[in-house]
Amino acid sequence: MSEDSTVQPGPTVQPAPAQAPEAKPDEIDWKAKARDWERKAKANADAAKRLGEIEEAQKSEADKAAERLAKAEQTARDAEARALRREVAIDHKLSKDDAALLDSITDEDAMRRLAERLGQQAQDRRKQGNHVPREGNNQHPDKNSDMRAFARNLFGNVD
Repeated sequence: MSEDSTVQPGPTVQPAPAQAPEAKPDEIDWKAKARDWERKAKANADAAKRLGEIEEAQKSEADKAAERLAKAEQTARDAEARALRREVAIDHKLSKDDAALLDSITDEDAMRRLAERLGQQAQDRRKQGNHVPREGNNQHPDKNSDMRAFARNLFGNVD
């Protein structure tokens, strides 16, 4: 007998994945963990504070003097900048609100240009003023006009 050399593929059956019993996730006590981390953080804060005190005690007088000098120089720079801003605001007759806009600018030229522009705008507003074109020229309708008579009758007002 001759055998057929071609093999016909048949349907393949794949085994179903084995169903593992449902694993219960480990219950974590988050409150206990939070308390533990809080305790560790407090211990670290205390240690950092003690380290800072030790480092401060070990600083030489020269280091302390250098820190005081740097702080004084920074204070002087801040005072000069504040004085410059106020001087520019006064020169351009700025309002208090407009002068506050200069506080964020460090460049003197930019500060002066902004102050000039704000001053010019304020001056333009002052020139325009509150102008009412017909002020004092209001003409009242005749007391005996039909509309006035109608309104008097409507509201029960009699002159």
